[in-house]
Amino acid sequence: MTAIVTGGSGGIGSAAAIELASRGFGVIVNYHKDKAGADETVRKINAAGGSAKAVGADISNTDDVKNLISHAEDFSYPTVLVNNAGISYIGLLQDMSEEDIRRQIEVNLLGAILCSKEISEFMIKRKAGSIVNVASVWGETGASCEAVYSACKAGIIGFTKALAKELGPSGIRVNCVSPGVIDTKMNDELDEEAMADLKDSTPLLRIGRPEEVAKAIGFLASSESSFITGVNLSVNGGFFI
Repeated sequence: MTAIVTGGSGGIGSAAAIELASRGFGVIVNYHKDKAGADETVRKINAAGGSAKAVGADISNTDDVKNLISHAEDFSYPTVLVNNAGISYIGLLQDMSEEDIRRQIEVNLLGAILCSKEISEFMIKRKAGSIVNVASVWGETGASCEAVYSACKAGIIGFTKALAKELGPSGIRVNCVSPGVIDTKMNDELDEEAMADLKDSTPLLRIGRPEEVAKAIGFLASSESSFITGVNLSVNGGFFI
């Protein structure tokens, strides 16, 4: 069994790769620029007795995606895809350049679509597979100063529900998780006051950990959720706006 995790060099992606490896998957850890982070994730997996390999790819590029998916055969047939890769932009829409907007869409939405399209061809042949997309609480509620990011993540949720209907007859499940405020580098741009406000808006009164999101991903990827598809699982500590 092989799992591919995009954006696996740190944060939720790294935690998901480690979680899936602990469940017996050979893991392809994808990265774009942070090779050192991906290599560290692979090191941790291999040190724990698992199997993993780091593969660089820009998931918004079709040729890169095809190459990434092909590496699944290094372990066995592709069983799981976790579309986790994402980038953030915090600022007013009016201050975003067209290039900024396009890049947000390419990485946060198009990348998941391209990876799902490519891997589904392998999964359909075997009549089995699980795709887990990583959306966001902002895809559910919207976030001021993250308008395009929010739109992309809302798109991920809609994409998940639609693709689940398309691939269900082939025995392939498609689900997503929507993390709340999680302790990752993506939130480094926020100051202490902003993080404190977000913490206070979370009923559990704390920031989530990448490993907690990874557990949800592992559940949706595995046979434990064999009759679950088209679901958006909110992992957000009860966060609301």
